[in-house]
Amino acid sequence: MEKILIVDDEKSLLDLLSRVFTKEGYQVQTTTSAQRAMEIIEKEDLDLLIADIRLPEMSGMEILKRCREIRPDVPVIMITAYGNMKQAIEALKIGALDYIIKPFDIEELKITVAKGMEKRRLEQENLLLKREIRERYSFENMIGKSRAMQEIFALIEKIAGTDSTVLITGESGTGKEMAARAIHGLSRRSDRPFVSINCAALPENLLESELFGHVKGAFTGAVSDKKGMFEVAQHGTLFLDEVGEMSPWTQVKLLRALQERKIRRVGGTEEIPVDVRIIAATNQDLKKRIEEGKFREELYYRLNVISFEMPPLRRRVEDIPLLVNHFLQKYCQQMGKKMKRISPEAMSLLEMYDWPGNVRELENVIERVVAIEDRETITPASLPPEITRPARKEETQVIFNPGFNLMDYLDDIAKRYVHQAMMAANWNMRQAASLLGISYRSIRYLMDKYRIKETVGNRRP
Repeated sequence: MEKILIVDDEKSLLDLLSRVFTKEGYQVQTTTSAQRAMEIIEKEDLDLLIADIRLPEMSGMEILKRCREIRPDVPVIMITAYGNMKQAIEALKIGALDYIIKPFDIEELKITVAKGMEKRRLEQENLLLKREIRERYSFENMIGKSRAMQEIFALIEKIAGTDSTVLITGESGTGKEMAARAIHGLSRRSDRPFVSINCAALPENLLESELFGHVKGAFTGAVSDKKGMFEVAQHGTLFLDEVGEMSPWTQVKLLRALQERKIRRVGGTEEIPVDVRIIAATNQDLKKRIEEGKFREELYYRLNVISFEMPPLRRRVEDIPLLVNHFLQKYCQQMGKKMKRISPEAMSLLEMYDWPGNVRELENVIERVVAIEDRETITPASLPPEITRPARKEETQVIFNPGFNLMDYLDDIAKRYVHQAMMAANWNMRQAASLLGISYRSIRYLMDKYRIKETVGNRRP
């Protein structure tokens, strides 16, 4: 039963309102004491507050302010006299739901209370929905309800309990480091260091020193002994990002470290045992680099004990609304802005865009929108031109790889277009058929042929 607290210094009014709202099905608590009201707000459950602006012990405005501080989700209705409109308007600015003027119409107050209760119910349902989405579709700070991501989550859970070396492949911006952190976070090494190094960001001599450390005098500028990342990550996880960019000499030293579980600092002679789990990542085709003589085959097999690919965002379109809402929440909170909503038209554009930069690009777009958009609703006009007016791709020469099948290729294209049209039309088949320029009968046939079904949470409100 929903609970109302009513605070007023007129006992007869409290008795009347108590009878009225008890008949309406609410649990009602009344008090003439502002101090007692404060205690109830701080210690007891409450769904709505009605308070007079003028009270003998303290102002009803103080009660409003305190309620907004500790119970910001509780709607507050203020009671005011006709000549006190200035304070009533001030109450709205502070966060009151509404105000009523004495003498007031009971029926009007009933409607205002019902609106307040409905607002609270919707907010609570929204919070529960967000919590359910987090619990169902987030995994160690990774978000996704698509089949591709759910399979990744399941695999991460399985491999986290082992010490096997892992190779994560995928395009830039797909979340390879986040996947590595998830593996570490679920492993027995989770309370030990997770050390990350980008192999493409450092020149050969510096990368070797960063990985294996150096002794004093090993080279110009080596004024003291220094531990490398292998030693820093002892008993933890070492994440080697862009491992495909590693020089041949550093590859030899890494291979030796993986085989012997020992390292030797640059310029040193001492063999140092290391207990480190290696997770490597690359956005390159390592097999192709092996053919080109740029990557050692034996190192590839040492790294490729367990491997998986992080899917590009264009292959997990159904995750875009979840990611958009997550980034909106993140950046609105960071920038101290009111939570923004996104229009269905803007969401459709985001879902139809190719996202060459993947999740990282999507995050950058949402951060930019939150920073520069003053309106509460994000519309297509808020989005950058590359999304609203995507450039036409120039025709490229067709490459016929072994096993190429034209019909399979055309089916893949058709399936993607039908799915995106359904998403854009909010799963209305007639609208989607219109977008595609085909008949309702044709789209029904294609939906059955490609087994395209609406998944839970795909439909926009």
